[in-house]
Amino acid sequence: MVKVGLTGGIGAGKSEVSRLLASYGAVIVDADKIAREVVAPGTPGLAAVVAEFGDRVLTKDGALDRPKLGGIVFSDPAKLQALNAIVHPLVGARSAELEAAAGPDAVVIHDVPLLTENGLASLYDLIIVVDAAPETQLDRLVRLRGMSEDEAKARMSAQATREQRLAVADVVIDNDGPLDALERQVREAWERLGEG
Repeated sequence: MVKVGLTGGIGAGKSEVSRLLASYGAVIVDADKIAREVVAPGTPGLAAVVAEFGDRVLTKDGALDRPKLGGIVFSDPAKLQALNAIVHPLVGARSAELEAAAGPDAVVIHDVPLLTENGLASLYDLIIVVDAAPETQLDRLVRLRGMSEDEAKARMSAQATREQRLAVADVVIDNDGPLDALERQVREAWERLGEG
């Protein structure tokens, strides 16, 4: 088994890289997806979030109001730390289960947005960083995700710097260009994984 950490700043295009790697045969363990699952209605994770932040972070139907919670935690480092202390252990446990089920010959891609911030690089055989200029990230967040410029900048500043991410990278995929250039780089990274 080859364990790969895939990371990149918000809006860098990590999801597209993950999708391409899956199409080549990688097993994807998506930390963001798992993070949503562990706080779904009826889970202990959601109960813990409500205990920490109150009912104000719930929608009328009892689901987590992610935009409301995001507005709270991304402007307050202590609240973000409190949320991470609840969610990260749950995500780690579920990720380990999925990895164990992948099989001995699998290439397992752990899609982990906060890999650098949480000092997780040593857990993986190889780190792939999807890199984009901050201007590109900001444009994508505003244009494609509908965030306000202030919200996008707050999310970006809550993450590791570009330099910090690049410092842990074994492979850097530049995603400032067109999709065909991205596909070529991801294919090269996949071929490198097959050699390892």
